[in-house]
This record gives sequence, C-alpha cells and structure tokens, in this order.
Amino acid sequence: MSRLNRRKFLQTSAAASTAFGLFTIAGTKASGKVLGANDAVRVGVAGIRGRGQSHINAFAKELKDQNTQVTYLIDPDTRLFGPRGSTVNELGGNAPKTVKDIREALDDKNLDVITVATCNHWHSLITIWACQAGKDVYVEKPISHNVFEGRQCVEAAKKYGRVVQHGTQQRSSLERAKEIAALQSGQYGKLLVSKGYCSKPRWSIGNKPSEAAPAELDFNLWLGPAPEQAYHGNLVPYNWHWFWDTGNGDIGNQGVHEMDVARWAIKDGTLPKSVWSLGGRFAVDDQGQTPNTQMAVFDYGDALLLFEVRGLVGNKDRGDFPGNVSNEYYTTEGKIHEGKFYKHGSDVGEALADAEAHVTPGGTFGSFLAAVRSRKPEDNNANAEVAHHSAALCHLANISYRLGEKASYDKAAGSIGDNKQVVASFGTLQDNLKAVGVKLEEAEYQVGRKLDFDAASEKFTGDGAEAANKLLSREYRAPFVVPQQV
Repeated sequence: MSRLNRRKFLQTSAAASTAFGLFTIAGTKASGKVLGANDAVRVGVAGIRGRGQSHINAFAKELKDQNTQVTYLIDPDTRLFGPRGSTVNELGGNAPKTVKDIREALDDKNLDVITVATCNHWHSLITIWACQAGKDVYVEKPISHNVFEGRQCVEAAKKYGRVVQHGTQQRSSLERAKEIAALQSGQYGKLLVSKGYCSKPRWSIGNKPSEAAPAELDFNLWLGPAPEQAYHGNLVPYNWHWFWDTGNGDIGNQGVHEMDVARWAIKDGTLPKSVWSLGGRFAVDDQGQTPNTQMAVFDYGDALLLFEVRGLVGNKDRGDFPGNVSNEYYTTEGKIHEGKFYKHGSDVGEALADAEAHVTPGGTFGSFLAAVRSRKPEDNNANAEVAHHSAALCHLANISYRLGEKASYDKAAGSIGDNKQVVASFGTLQDNLKAVGVKLEEAEYQVGRKLDFDAASEKFTGDGAEAANKLLSREYRAPFVVPQQV
C-alpha cells in the first residue's frame, strides 16, 4: 500500500471509532449470504501468539475438509509473521497475508470471518469493527474489557446480522449441557448456590523497567483502546492479564469459563441484583495490579452465584495448596459436582439422570462454522448476549473490589455474612493463604463495596452507584474508540 493510500486509509478508518459503520458491507460475500458446503470460508486470525495458534490449527487443518482457509494473520508484532505464516502454509497449503493493522484485513471484501485471540482490551473493538465490515466473528473470552463494550458487541451483532460466537468453550459441551439440564429439572432440589472455582498457579511476575518497545512491535497498535503508557516487559506477551488497563485478572481470564457455567446453571439468570467482592494480591511483591486471591458473591434473588479465585497454588516450595477449576451446585437436597449428585450427609455420589439437551456439534470452532454457514441463531452455542452477561459478571466483581477499602483479616471475616457456602469459601481462602506463609493477623484485604445493580438498564443503583457506574466503561484513545452507537 502506498504511503498516500495508507494515510488515506487510516484517516478513513479513524471515523469508525466515533460514528456509525465505517465499512460498506452491502454486496460483500459475508453480508448475509448463506455459505454453502462448497463455498470457502476465508478466515483472518487476529492475535497469533498464544491462543491464536489454536485458531490457526482449527481453520487451516482441522476444518480444512469443510472448506476453510486462513487467509490473513493479524498482529502488531511482526516477529510472529514468519513462523505463523509457515504453519498456515504447512497445514493449509496457502500463504496468508500478514498485516499489523486489523483495519487492513477488514477492508478486504473476500474475507468472511475474523477470529479474535488478542489481549482483552482489543476484543470488543475488533468484534464491532468486524460486524460493521460484514464479517462473522469468533471472539475469545472475555468478549469485553468492560460492561459497556459487551453490550455494544451485542448491538453490533444484531444490527449487522452477524454471527458472533464466544470462546466460553463449555457451551459447546453436550455433557455440560446435560448436567445443567439435570440440575434445572428440579429432580435434585431447588438451586441455592451456583459456585465456580478458578484456581490456577498465578505467582509473582516480578518487576520490569520501562524501556523502548522492540522495533518489530507496533506498541501503539498493541495498546489500541488502552491509555497511552510506557512499554515494559511485563505487558508483552502474557502478563498484561494482571494490569487493569489491558486485562481483568484471573476472574476474567480462566475464570470467565467457570463463571459462564455458574450463570448458566441459574435458570433465566442474566445479570444480578447486587455484587460484592473481596480479595488481595498476597505473598508477592511485583508489578501486578489485579488480585491473585478473590471471592465474589452475586445475588440472583432465589439463588446466589459464588465465585472463588485462588492463584497461590501448585507451588511445592510454598505450601503446594491444590488448585481447582470446576463448578458445583448446592441445592435444597444436596450437591451436584462433576456429574454426580451427593445427598445431604452422604459422601457417595450417584450419577446424574440422563437429561435431554442440545448443542450444535463440532466443538468450539466446528459449531461456529456451522452457524456461519446456516445463519440460524439456534446454531450458535455461545452468542454475543450469552457472552456479554457472563463477561459482565467478572467486570462487576472487579468494580466492587476496586471500590473497596483495605481491612484487616478480622474485619474482612466479619463482612461475609452467614451463608454456609460463602463462609466455607472464605475459609478456603484463609487456609490457602496460611499454607503459603501469609500471616492472617498481618494480612490486609481489599473489602469491596456491596453494590446494587439494575439488570434492565445495566447500571448500578443506590449507595456507591456514581463511582461504580464510571467503571462500567473507560476513556478511549482515538482512533481506537468503542462507539456509543454501533
């Protein structure tokens, strides 16, 4: 692209950030046409370092017999273009175009699909821009970096008639769907607490000095919607998860998978009546900002959603406290966990009854492709609204946490109430901290504000609402602005 044309392209592209759709979608291959079995689905993968490799493998190899082809690799880090391009060539037999700027790929009318495996702070803007350009979207979790962004993704998918599927993979599991159906049948009692665990090793990331970004990395593009700031080695490639500007902590990383299942278990559960969270960044002295230990409670009226994050696990030199990535459901009659029902007072579980359920087959990527070809909403296992509600729970918990106050262990313990499962969860947090050498009498928690929430308006209400509502969105750097109107 010539310098003049490139400048014109970027000037034109910037308009998409503040107005309606930039892209002309009428007449493009992706604009509502049902793709037949013999029509190639051309895919651009945005974010090709980590999870993006799975996207490449799926569409260049695993789904190749279903006529898919990776034609674009998109990443601000040009160091990845050589090895990932070779992978596509080896698996798919074609040489993809490589571009740093997502907007270049979206300008290609022959591109049908964008898959998003970038950092969290880019997920929504790419999703919205892709919908405006007439592309279908597979977007990794979480769909959003904040609550406002998630709702805008829902509206963009609706307005432009796009398939937007979320990377909460358990929505494509028939086994999990049957478990939820069995729970909701009422056969095992009324649901009281739906609990999710996110407990993976998340120890110290150390401290890295500010320095010039590598020449091969377009750091301005990498930052995109995030505030302008200095480059340091803890941002790229992975530890951006633990900074508020770019990530959402582990509750919005691994946790959104289990959060989605926990919400799924609450029949017709969308967003809660209130949220409360506590935690801290314990046992490390590093650059990270997000909690490595966190508990969140969401009130859905008849049921609570309880979530537990513990990152100080799996270290033999620091207590070797076990991790746990799972879900369980407490009912009036007992507990459901890993496909078994445990009656009150019994340690012996019985297999759940076989319940009727449906998911579009093909796994995460295969089901997405089926929805792209059929254009049937029911074929989408995890659509934009499902994604938005589950991601929003992670954001709501973090808002409560961030608006909290420092408190001693005793004060934190006194704030948790008397729900049996909530008390037990807090106890597990204490046991974990003690196992890794944290002295509870010296520990300082961040005790979040209990915040009331109106699910219809997607706004906080009551005490603390003004400060909390400000955190539902963010200030964006032009031209990387998530638009108020999509």
